[in-house]
Amino acid sequence: MIKHHSLYVAIHSFTAPITSSISIPKLIAAAGFCSLLWASPQVFAQNTGNDEQAGEIEELVIVGSRIRQSTSKTISPTRVLTRDDAASSGLNSTTDLLQSNAITGGSSQINNAYGGYVTDGGPGANTISLRGLGASRTLVLINGRRVAPAGTQGSVGTADLNVLPTAMIERVEILRDGASSVYGSDAVSGVINVITREKVDGISIEADVNYPTEGDGEQVRLSISGGFEEERFSLSGSFDYYERKSLTLGDREWTRCNQDKFRDPVTGESYDYVDPSTGRAKCYPLTTTGSNGVTVNTIGTQAVTADNWEELGLNGPVIGAPGSSGTTFTRFRPNAGVLSGVIGYEGVGGGSNDLNVRDTFEPRMLKEDLISPAKIYTGFIQGKYDLQALGNAELYGELLTSRRESNQTGYRQLSMDYRRGSVAIPAALAYGNFGADQGTTDGDRVGVRAFVGFGTDSSIQDVDFYKPTVGLRGDLEFLPEWRYDIYASYAKSDATYERESFLIDKLTYASDVITAPVGLDSSLVHDGLTCEINLTNPGEKCVPYPRLTAAVIGGDLAQDFKDYIFRNTIGATEYEETIYSGIIDGPLFSVPAGKVQGVFGLEYRDMKINDQPDENSISGNLYNLSSASPTIGKDNVTEIYGEIQVPILRDLPFAKDLTFNGSVRYTDYDSYGSDDTYKIGLIYSITDWFTLRASRGTSYRAPALFEQFQGPTSGFRASSLDPCNEYGADGVNPNRAANCAAELPGQPEFLATNGVEVFSLGGAAAGLFAETSDNITYGFIFEPHISDETELSIAVDYFDIEINNGVNKAGEDEILDRCYDSADFADDIGLCRLVTRDPVTKQLTVNDAYTNLATEVVRGLDVTADFAQEIGPGTLGVNVNLTRYYSQAEKLFSGDPFKEYNGSLEKPEFGGGAAFTYTLDEWKFIYGVEWIGSMDGYGEAEEDPEESISDYTVPSYFEHRISARYQADTWKTTFGVRNLTNETPPEISAGYFNRVGNSPLYSGYDYVGREVFINFQVNY
Repeated sequence: MIKHHSLYVAIHSFTAPITSSISIPKLIAAAGFCSLLWASPQVFAQNTGNDEQAGEIEELVIVGSRIRQSTSKTISPTRVLTRDDAASSGLNSTTDLLQSNAITGGSSQINNAYGGYVTDGGPGANTISLRGLGASRTLVLINGRRVAPAGTQGSVGTADLNVLPTAMIERVEILRDGASSVYGSDAVSGVINVITREKVDGISIEADVNYPTEGDGEQVRLSISGGFEEERFSLSGSFDYYERKSLTLGDREWTRCNQDKFRDPVTGESYDYVDPSTGRAKCYPLTTTGSNGVTVNTIGTQAVTADNWEELGLNGPVIGAPGSSGTTFTRFRPNAGVLSGVIGYEGVGGGSNDLNVRDTFEPRMLKEDLISPAKIYTGFIQGKYDLQALGNAELYGELLTSRRESNQTGYRQLSMDYRRGSVAIPAALAYGNFGADQGTTDGDRVGVRAFVGFGTDSSIQDVDFYKPTVGLRGDLEFLPEWRYDIYASYAKSDATYERESFLIDKLTYASDVITAPVGLDSSLVHDGLTCEINLTNPGEKCVPYPRLTAAVIGGDLAQDFKDYIFRNTIGATEYEETIYSGIIDGPLFSVPAGKVQGVFGLEYRDMKINDQPDENSISGNLYNLSSASPTIGKDNVTEIYGEIQVPILRDLPFAKDLTFNGSVRYTDYDSYGSDDTYKIGLIYSITDWFTLRASRGTSYRAPALFEQFQGPTSGFRASSLDPCNEYGADGVNPNRAANCAAELPGQPEFLATNGVEVFSLGGAAAGLFAETSDNITYGFIFEPHISDETELSIAVDYFDIEINNGVNKAGEDEILDRCYDSADFADDIGLCRLVTRDPVTKQLTVNDAYTNLATEVVRGLDVTADFAQEIGPGTLGVNVNLTRYYSQAEKLFSGDPFKEYNGSLEKPEFGGGAAFTYTLDEWKFIYGVEWIGSMDGYGEAEEDPEESISDYTVPSYFEHRISARYQADTWKTTFGVRNLTNETPPEISAGYFNRVGNSPLYSGYDYVGREVFINFQVNY
């Protein structure tokens, strides 16, 4: 048995392993969110029943090793957070706590701001990425056991933090180091281990509320937890209800007007177009592209020029809108005051005209979500029963259940193609000849295209997750001090997802407008018009395109028409994971410095995915959206692993402790075969106050099921992408010219007339295998004894991670360029295996499959400092955490040079935070700040900042918070303010990076603004 302070520091040795000489009560008093580390010793009293017994506890297994620890040192840098840490910082859920900048070092995370983007796990999923290497390379555990992936759509491959309980959490252990030899796949950049409370006696009711001072975007969490314990049996559990309300683009001033933000690179003078109707910089569609984005309230025809207006039957040249220039127009906007040229319309774009003149904004755009809403219900139950047999065996079980109801509101533009000669086109536009069939006119030419602001759309996800676990653990009676633990678990994510979409067949039927014949069923007649299909198939109940008017162009569409062309599509995703695991651990033998400890284990995992998109998605019937095929696949792995810890020296001059740790794992996947990983580490305490530590090892990530088995998802690129266009021209790569000549003989001036069809699909058929990594960490811990009233602890750790054979897609551009420029083109090897050309139509098809090709490197330094000082009647605590990256580099192919992203947008060079606490009796007062260093995106955008009109630099970002906590015997409360100064995200220019409003799409910035929060808990 160990005194509580020894265990206490063993848990927290990631920052500064503290010896028994340190005043633990003082550190406890100074603790709180300031360090994100410290908690009361009772938190770690795993096998005691009351505070008096909490002084002595048993050994624990700490994340990063399976060896039971009784030392105050760990080889790998680790952090620990508690529920009180989250409450003190105003973080309402486990998800918010894990995604905070203080934990992630500023690396970008997927949260509810990404609802409108394609992300792993689908919209609404929240994941964690350590070291900025992606969520698929961070392993998430609960009580040391894997949390299976959950989410929607085919790309489910990472744990969704939304499934984790909050009220039952005791602590979260965070390892920021590779550990695949200990835990298996995915533990490349680190491991998150959520530990639930083992001792729960009575009932606790808790409420959290976060209320933004600007309104909207509120968060509420209500929970109840409880349990009881008898002599041989204990049972405990919790239920959490969490709701995040919607925050729309219109709810915050900084997101209400998306502008270009261009400027003179020398003077800084704004280049943004000033709207003559408002006298202010113009607002554009709320997209990355700014003024190059879509338009609304606009129509398109063929070009009308000063030379052809008479030929087209117009009564004069086009009247240009205010701000337009030139005499050639292809885009027009309704204006009833225009009586010549295109009567009722003014020219707003085409040829040399300024595209800024077009209408690009309408109020409904502001209803789009900035932060999408969600409701989450989480239940957790755990129990154990002492069998008093099989080596003092304990039968234990857990059940984790969760339901997520999330939705996102977006904005849609609709391009309505009116067939040439349609009776729905007014006489003033009868000249229109926009172009060939764009996909909804059944081969007929398009007379007029109307760019209509359709309004909002909705996406909905319902995700049910459950994970039962049952196990048996006890002593191996035939091996003294050896223990065993065997368990089985089954996890399933059962989800449905819905999205409103335009259907191609409905648009095609609706665009075939005719004058309704006499006697037709009146329900099929709309303003004297009907669809051709209604004559032969009245059961279709087609609603025709409305007559093209200014109101229609402005987005005023009849509800029955919208209901006909705009339908709800529904898909379903299931993910299952079954685990059987067995482990034994204990002393192997003794050496002069102590006992050599060993761990040996065997694990079998079986994974399955089944994603069934809506039939309209499978058939390619979604307008302006790619098709998607079912993703169905399975894989399994058998693993054998071992770990050994050897005390080499102890309690000697200049060798207080010298310990070696080594682990190895052999894996055999059904999908790609076998592999092995290892890790070795050494910790050397020269004295009580100075320790060195270092480790080196390999890790791996097996391809996710969706990366192996994703069904083909099709899309089209422009015909200009064809690398054989004009292959006979001067300056064309000689290999490309020869390869194109072999494929298209005698056509040196070839120009593709068909777009390039691109299929995105899984890589199992191409032999996809695991990516691997090399991990190195080394550092020191400095903890001098200053006085009984003062404590100081500093930990510095260097990390170096290199990922090889990274699973990625090459992209159709790279595939085509490298294939046709290759000397091996004729052999149909390498990337050329992914390219085919139709011998008749000459259309190219590219299969962009997941493959092993990428390399990533991350190097940097973690610094943590803790200071505690008794001042007056209380104790002051100070904690500083800093991550500095030296490199964040990537390359797609082995022969490419590395491209350095360190310091670029979403990959800050510096990130961290500091906190100050003052503890006085039952009160604790906390001030904290999180910091993200300045970032510069010019290198990634490949633009010269001295010549570019874009501004891709952002300054350092600081977010301040204050809080106070009061704890009584049976209740406690925490209240405070997050983002005290109401800091808004910095702005960048449009054009290259994803933006929200005028700011980068980046989880490190607070989009909500200042929040007042309160947490209240009462215990019975």
